[in-house]
Amino acid sequence: MRLRLAPGGRCARITWTLKKLDFERLFSVQEVDDLLPRLEFMMRGLQTEARLFRERLTDLAQSQPGQRLDLHNFDEITQLCPELQHIAQAMAEFASQIEALGGTLKDIDLGLVDFLAEVDGKIVYLCWQFGEPRVRFWHPLDAGFAQRRRLEGAAKSYLN
Repeated sequence: MRLRLAPGGRCARITWTLKKLDFERLFSVQEVDDLLPRLEFMMRGLQTEARLFRERLTDLAQSQPGQRLDLHNFDEITQLCPELQHIAQAMAEFASQIEALGGTLKDIDLGLVDFLAEVDGKIVYLCWQFGEPRVRFWHPLDAGFAQRRRLEGAAKSYLN
């Protein structure tokens, strides 16, 4: 896990690096849609824990104004604030549960999870964002959220 502080010592972003998975299956849109109630629960929990982590890390940075924290040294940070270890463990558990469903967690803050699928004869990622009621987008394996394309027949949303 990598953390980046914003000006003023606030934790701006948590980058979560998960192991690379060897996918053994491709998902249909319906299969991913069927997972969404569980996925929403997991993502909500993960985002809540990430917010707590940032708040505690910000508090820690502000309580140590003269001390320069090495945010890449998780052991040092958890010695200064042991509560962070428990929060990070909860985050890891939610992330592992998402992986166990077959998803690839792409961004905690945006709530992005991808699932391998086949679209028009190509292996791609079905791309779901927390809050979307159904999977409506996909993108090539070498692209990301910004290159999402609407699935054929997927309804347009005026809220996202």
